[in-house]
Parts: sequence; structure tokens; C-alpha cells
Amino acid sequence: MALRQNQLDQLRDGSFDVLVVGGGINGAVSAASLAGRGASVAVVDRGDWGHFTSQESSNLVWGGFKYLENYELPLVFGLCRSRNRLMKTYPSNIREIGFLAALDETAPYSPKFAFLGAVGYWMIGMFGTKRPRLLNRRKVEAEEPVIDTSTVRGAIQYQDAYLIDNDARFVFSFVRSAIEAGATAANYVELVSAERRDGRWTARLRDTETGDELITTAKVIINAAGPFVDDVNAGFDLRTTHRIVYSKGIHLVVPRLTTHTHERVLAFFDDTQRLFYVIPMGKRSVIGTTDTRVDEPFTEVDDDDRTFLLEQINARLRLATPLTVDDVIAERSGVRPLVVKRGAGEQRDEDWTSLSRKHEIERDDERAVITIFGGKLTDCLNVGEEVAAEIEALGVPLERDLHNWYGEPAAATRDEFYRQARRMKLDAMRTKPDTEPLSDRLWRRYGRRAFSMLEAIRDDPRMAEDIMDAADYLRVELHLAASTEMITRLEDFMHRRSKIDLVVTDDEIRGSAGLREVAEILFGDDADRRLAEYLGDDATITRR
Repeated sequence: MALRQNQLDQLRDGSFDVLVVGGGINGAVSAASLAGRGASVAVVDRGDWGHFTSQESSNLVWGGFKYLENYELPLVFGLCRSRNRLMKTYPSNIREIGFLAALDETAPYSPKFAFLGAVGYWMIGMFGTKRPRLLNRRKVEAEEPVIDTSTVRGAIQYQDAYLIDNDARFVFSFVRSAIEAGATAANYVELVSAERRDGRWTARLRDTETGDELITTAKVIINAAGPFVDDVNAGFDLRTTHRIVYSKGIHLVVPRLTTHTHERVLAFFDDTQRLFYVIPMGKRSVIGTTDTRVDEPFTEVDDDDRTFLLEQINARLRLATPLTVDDVIAERSGVRPLVVKRGAGEQRDEDWTSLSRKHEIERDDERAVITIFGGKLTDCLNVGEEVAAEIEALGVPLERDLHNWYGEPAAATRDEFYRQARRMKLDAMRTKPDTEPLSDRLWRRYGRRAFSMLEAIRDDPRMAEDIMDAADYLRVELHLAASTEMITRLEDFMHRRSKIDLVVTDDEIRGSAGLREVAEILFGDDADRRLAEYLGDDATITRR
């Protein structure tokens, strides 16, 4: 909590070049890009970092194969370019993965035609992945026996990438990058009002944890509020060319459905000819997503959503026992903020699913406001660079882009970490079966900060112990998170800095003897309150 308090102190009566409103992927990457190029930046979010749309994604980094259907070639090229850069600069966090699309009688395309599309996708992606494949029914049966091939005509496999950890943690990595470059960042801080006087914005902010208000000023405001950008602009009395509409998407997390040793996404066309996926998440599988038009950004999974997805997957997999709602470990529901031009009116039903995840950036020179509409995680580096260009156009000088605001540490730094980990036999301290080596996990999650973990483990081997029986988190990770990851509520850790909430059942979490210690490490004397806040009325947790 000390880090957050320090950031609040810097925010109070601060004077900045840029104030970024919104800490999802667009806001986080904007702050990192600008701070990395020498601008003085403040970034706030009324919730936690990545707590809304950015925590409800499919955890995929993909170029938009399905957008070829509408001939959006420039969009696909831009997304593939960003995907390739992300894979190259985040080799431990983002890995290439195959998408095996089984084409049955509900699929709108034949396997051969779909394969031609996959080849085109590979070429547009500048051959940045392995080449696509065309599979007949027997090959599908041999490679993925879980697929019910009774109506399958064939399959294609094309390549994209996925996040090994979770989306919200990836968002936070950009917040950390911004802080390390000198930015001021505070979560659970909302924008109450903003007034432009004498060429500067004066913003009134409120700490939603304490109710305290503070004032800060900035030359430029970046509206990166995701689904709420129109509301924020209305508060500025600002009219834009574009606006946001909402598409609801849900995912269901269930026990692992595939047994193949090679990580692979399974893709199917549902009965409405929309693609949905079975995505690996460690020992779990994620089924989704849906695409439903809604009129507001607040959504939840309902009975119709569950029934539809479970029926679709049960009809396409050969499972010993069909999945039911009792098999669902966790649910994700969020909205995609889709960009349309004002005056476009209501979208016709047949046009609704054709809206893509493109982004638009508008700059108001008179008011000095930049608004980011739409977008997706894959597009983040493009957004960061485009925002920097708009900031320069508003007269804020930036240093040359050295591309040091994103990516993992240099290979030499990584090699030194692994050398030290081998010398202390870090991986031999692992006792759980079927889990990745500790050295891989700590480097991927923490980068340079992992060196301090090695020192802590040398001083006290108990720091290398798992703190919760059902989750792969060490005691040393909790101590580092408490001091460097701005965790304000227990949910911040359980759902966003980690993915424990997504892969561990509620009963296992509540029954874990380590949950109280997690809260005590993160919050000290405030542990009981934070536990009660997280668990609701039933806050009785066993001590070790």
C-alpha cells in the first residue's frame, strides 16, 4: 500500500504534461509510451488496473483471422504486425499457439476454401508464425480425439498467440513500465470534474477508498475510459465524430477438456455460424466467446448464456460426460467497446456481428483532449505509438522513441537470472507435480524484479513455498506484490495480478489455510477487513 500512497502524494497538487483517464490496456499503454519518451504523465482509474473490459478477454493475441471475412485487410495487417512484435518482445509471456478449426456441417466454408484464407492470413502476417495446415477427418481424430468428427468435413490449423498468464496482469506490466519511467499512477482514483483554464486542465480527483479529494493539472487529457469514453467526454462538453456501442461476450472456465500435450486452441462454428473457442488455461479450459448486442457496459453471465455455450461444446466434443453448469469453475462477462460513427443510427441485426475491434483516435485541438475509441489487447503497441504522435501534434515535446517502454528485459539480463537460479537450485525446490519450473515462472511474471526474490529465498527458504494449496503462488511473490503491485483490495491479487479466481474453485479458495496469510502479507493489520470484503458475509478462514 506504500507505493499507492506515494503515488497519491505525487498526484496531489501535481502538474503534468498529460493526465490519462482510464487504466485499461489503452490507458496503460498510453502512459507507458509517453513516460518512456520523457513526458510527465499521470494515469488514474476509478477501479483497479485492467478491472473492467481488459480483464474479460480471451487472453489471446491474434491478428483477426475472422476479419478477413469482411475484407478488412489493413486492420488485419496492423493487428498481425502488432502480434508479431509482441511475440518477439515478450517471448516468456506471449507464445505462438495453433488454432485448430474443425469445419462441420454448420461451418459456412469448406476446408479447402478456409485453408486458402489461412494461407492468405499467414502471408498478411508477414510469415511471422508457422505455416497453416489442412487436415482431413482422420488426421483430426488422431491429433485431437476429443473432437466429435461424425459430422466434421475437415479442419485447418492456423497460428496466432496467447498470454500464458492473464490479460489484466499484462495490462499492469505497462503501468509498471510507466512508473519506472517516472509516471505517477494511482488506482481507485476517479475523475470528478475537469475545467480548462489558461491553456491547462484542472482536474478534481477522488480517492474512492477514502473519499479524499485532490487537485492536479495537466496540459492534455487522454480519455482512455474504454466503454465509458462517451460519458467522460460528455463531462467535458466535448462532441466527437465517433461513439461506442457494446457487444457482450462471455467465457466459461471448466476443467481441462483436451489431453493433447501440445497447447492448442480448438475453434468451431456454432449453430449461428459464429466462431467460438476452447482455449487452454493451464489445467483448465476456457470456452467462449459469445457476441450479443447490449445497451450498457455492465453485464453478467445469465442462464441463456450458459445453456447456449454448454450445448454448443457438448455437441462438438466427445466427452465421457456432457458438461453441465456444475462443471463451471469461473465465469467471465464483459463488453467489447465497438466503434461507430455518430449518426450511423442503430445497427441492423445482420450488420451487428460484422463490426470489428478496430480503434479510432480523435484529437480535439481547442480543448487538448485525445480520445481512444475501441481497440483490443493485440493492438496495444499501435495505440501507444499513435497516441504519442497525437500528443506531439498538441505541442507536447517528446524524446525519440527508443522502444524501451515495452517488452521484457534484455537477453543478457534473463541469462544472468537463470544462471543465479541454477546456482541456488531454485527449480529443485518445487514439489508439486505437473507444474512449470520456478525459474520460468518467476522470470515471466516479474522480470528484473525476480532478482530480489532469489535473494529473499536465499535468506529464507520458506519464501519458496506455495502459500495456497490449490494455487501456484510462492510466499515471496506475495511479499513482492505487497510492495510493488499497488494491490488495494484482495480481489486485485486474486483476479488480476494472478488468475487464482479463474482457475481455482470457490470452495478450494475458501477452504485454503493459506488465504488468511495471503491477506496478512498484503494488508497487515487490515487483513480481516479485506478478507471480509472479498468473501462477503462468510469471512471465517482457518489460520495455519
